[in-house]
Amino acid sequence: MLPERQAQVSGTKLGAWTIVLLVAASFGSALAFMVPMVFTLALRVDQIDPGNQAFLGVIIGSGSVVTLLAAPLTGILSDRTRSSWGRRRPFTVVGMIVGLASVPLMAFAPDLLTLTLSWAIASVGWGTAMGSIGNYQADRLPPSQRGMVAGLTGVMAQVAPIVGILLVGLVPRDPLMVILLPVLVGTPLVVLFVCFVHDEDSRGLVFDERLTAWGVVKSFGFSPREFPAFAWNWLGRFVFFGGISLTTTYSTFFYAHRMGIPVQDIAPIIAVVSVLGIGSSTLGALVGGSWSDRLGRRRPFILGSSVVFAVGAAVMAVTEALPVLLCGAALSSLGVAMFLAVNQAMVLDVLPHRETQAGRFMAITAFSQKIPSAIAPMLAPFILAIDSASATNYAALYLITGSLVVVGGIIVVTKVRSVR
Repeated sequence: MLPERQAQVSGTKLGAWTIVLLVAASFGSALAFMVPMVFTLALRVDQIDPGNQAFLGVIIGSGSVVTLLAAPLTGILSDRTRSSWGRRRPFTVVGMIVGLASVPLMAFAPDLLTLTLSWAIASVGWGTAMGSIGNYQADRLPPSQRGMVAGLTGVMAQVAPIVGILLVGLVPRDPLMVILLPVLVGTPLVVLFVCFVHDEDSRGLVFDERLTAWGVVKSFGFSPREFPAFAWNWLGRFVFFGGISLTTTYSTFFYAHRMGIPVQDIAPIIAVVSVLGIGSSTLGALVGGSWSDRLGRRRPFILGSSVVFAVGAAVMAVTEALPVLLCGAALSSLGVAMFLAVNQAMVLDVLPHRETQAGRFMAITAFSQKIPSAIAPMLAPFILAIDSASATNYAALYLITGSLVVVGGIIVVTKVRSVR
């Protein structure tokens, strides 16, 4: 399924204006996509069916399952797209439109089933938009810019839900605005990227064989023996994201439980956590990404970030004092941001067939995050129920999270030997 005339991949550095628009689009799409996962869906569940916290995991997990099927398909199709807009931009636009269509469905969902279906639509839409922006990076970024740009986009991935929570905290009881505000802010940033960042005309691409249904199915997999570095990095990411996905969905309920206040009144505390998270995430992503480029080394930052996160998770597991909880949350944000930035650069370092099948292998890489994000929220209620009649054993949840993150980091560091 390789093209006979390969897509042109620039070996030159991207200009500052292109990077600014790329980072802004990453922020905008993450704002629309991630805020519901970390905050607004919890509010909607509490509004529709108070006390049914466990169903939140079903909603998040269902959306992840749907995107598992959509991401490889859109990635493969974008690799083979012939258009004057290039291979990636059409999918950014289509994904954005689908994401926008989900807003009223989520805002006015009368029951949890409708909310689940509308979140699945939103996940496919915004996931496609985010994926196409990531594919553009795979197409165009030279090695000397991968860590730096991954750091900047990593900051956006961490800061976007925090900014969104601050916005939504202004209107926590308005079901429309809690969904609409992040989209209103994020969409124009994606539009700017689509309008002003050039994607090379792909109408002249020629392929040596037709795309068939069986070819698509086969493209969902790859040979670990043929691409061992890519495979081990995939596994390490899988374990890492399995850990953090256990707690991400339940963070709002966690703080409400630890502080002993209702979910609808937790926004001020979440806002404080969010502000601290902005600082620690920015530090972790920028330092990790830029210094890994400068030193030409990725693995030390991967291991260090995993340990930092685990320390933060352990602190949060054992304390109920708000100042200590805030310290733990800041450490966790620092570790996650550094890992995401450096490992995203590592993904591009080991990406197979980067010139011709970046969309396909970036989608396969996304499996390492989306599969855990589908499974972990459904497993979390069982962990919360360990020795707890009220299913609130957050200590066990955070300790297991930290352990998995460290294991994921160790897999990457010890097995991906082709990257320093």
